Amino acid sequence: MSDAVVIGSGPNGLAAAITLAKAGLSVVIYEAHATVGGGMRSEELTLPGYVHDVCSAIHPLALSSPFFHTLPLEIEWIHPPTPLAHPHDDGTAVLLENSLELTAKNLGNDGDAYTKLMEPLVKNWEKLAPEILAPLHLPRHPWLLSRFGWYGLKPAEKLWNQQFKEERARSLFAGLAAHSMMPLDRRLTSAFGLVLSIQAHHNGWPLPKGGSQTIADTLATYFKSLGGKIVTNTKIETLPDAKIVMCDTSPKQLMKLAQFPEKYKRKLENFRYGQGVFKLDWALSDPIPWKAKEAKEAGTLHIGGTAEEIARCEKQVWENIHPEKPFVILSQPTLFDPTRAPRGKHTAWAYCHVPAHSDVDMTEQIENQIERFAPGFKECILARSKRTTTQIEQYNPNYVGGDINSGVETFFPYKTPLKGVYLCSASTPPGGGVHGICGFISAKQALAAIGL
Repeated sequence: MSDAVVIGSGPNGLAAAITLAKAGLSVVIYEAHATVGGGMRSEELTLPGYVHDVCSAIHPLALSSPFFHTLPLEIEWIHPPTPLAHPHDDGTAVLLENSLELTAKNLGNDGDAYTKLMEPLVKNWEKLAPEILAPLHLPRHPWLLSRFGWYGLKPAEKLWNQQFKEERARSLFAGLAAHSMMPLDRRLTSAFGLVLSIQAHHNGWPLPKGGSQTIADTLATYFKSLGGKIVTNTKIETLPDAKIVMCDTSPKQLMKLAQFPEKYKRKLENFRYGQGVFKLDWALSDPIPWKAKEAKEAGTLHIGGTAEEIARCEKQVWENIHPEKPFVILSQPTLFDPTRAPRGKHTAWAYCHVPAHSDVDMTEQIENQIERFAPGFKECILARSKRTTTQIEQYNPNYVGGDINSGVETFFPYKTPLKGVYLCSASTPPGGGVHGICGFISAKQALAAIGL
């Protein structure tokens, strides 16, 4: 018998397990897959020797995570020269750079407005991060949080219309806000754009050498050094008997593990999931031949054209329409980490948003969008791997309907009505991303409940 059981070994499950083990409890993790990781896995999805990130690839929040800062993790982070490029049809690209000053310079007449918006948030990120990467609480820096909230609570469309006059700044912010996986006329979508911009200027948008599996393996090794145990290839179907049970699962999966009171069961049933994603991975003979030379130095690319184009296709997805020209988020890791492919060869990773539970193959639409800004891309393709929303959920049941954010707008409380049972997945505050904070905070609540 262990003091605590953790179901699932994603970033939050591992974070919860480490937090409990550091408090002196005996802890075991149960993982249904053969390897740990959840959204932090890497595999040869296309051809032998080509390593692809199955889910997450770029990790803006990892270096800002208050939880990761407490751990002696030896991960080699690679910082591309430019965190993000957003190509345009005229052969140029607007860049989100590590330097706020250079980014502002890229934005021309909107540079001063961008600096005025972002500079106070970037300078105070160390104070702001614990305020926004946490559940509701009495803030220690209320004026700083209120400044962020004044802008972050707005719909992204409203913010870019208020702040920016030219297309370069508008499209850059639209692409960042589209990570929310919500229509850009919805409140809170600006918060996603602001946080991602801050990360670029504060910590960068790094990728781990060797793939995202490196993060999972490093966390697992540290957990084992604390005396923890990991059992793989074991799917838990009922809640185990332990003093503390941490569930790194979606509310949908949690509902299957036990009989909950009717009121709480209805909350689980009514939990809102967002749109899904269709994902592609490619083995490539050559780097992607972007028309904009600046795009060849970026770890991540936003492919979607103007702000209005991005807003239109994101709204279409929520109306159950598959856009002909989808907004595509793409990573090209082998430009900066050659360990992931045979010498001289490359990989690329991309997805677009689609209606939840869609089984439509978006390969042609995505590849046409890339070809639009990189003529000759299709000729570089040696092999591809694709996953629909159904396949994504089958691979990771937390991604209900293909929703890689594990929920939209509203976040679930950590504590369940059952004694000692907690939810610690990305469906709890502060939500999606590889940061481990959901698991960390949930485990701290569990420890407080037993007097530790």
